[in-house]
Amino acid sequence: MTTPRKRWTRGHSGWAFGTALIFALGIIFGMIWGQLLVGLFLAFAVSIGWLIAYESWRGRNVGLENRDDNGAQL
Repeated sequence: MTTPRKRWTRGHSGWAFGTALIFALGIIFGMIWGQLLVGLFLAFAVSIGWLIAYESWRGRNVGLENRDDNGAQL
């Protein structure tokens, strides 16, 4: 039996608001530069980084230091 899926949470609202803000800023900068597609492309690239950083923060995995990871060892 499958577990029921969670509904829209407060964390999703923060991510959605941040993404909408990034795209709005991308559109504004694109209009200022006279290249709307460049602004949208930059907004898309930044929003991917925003998604990774936000989900890392929500998962309490901020930072790169991991005591148990010694890197690749042969």
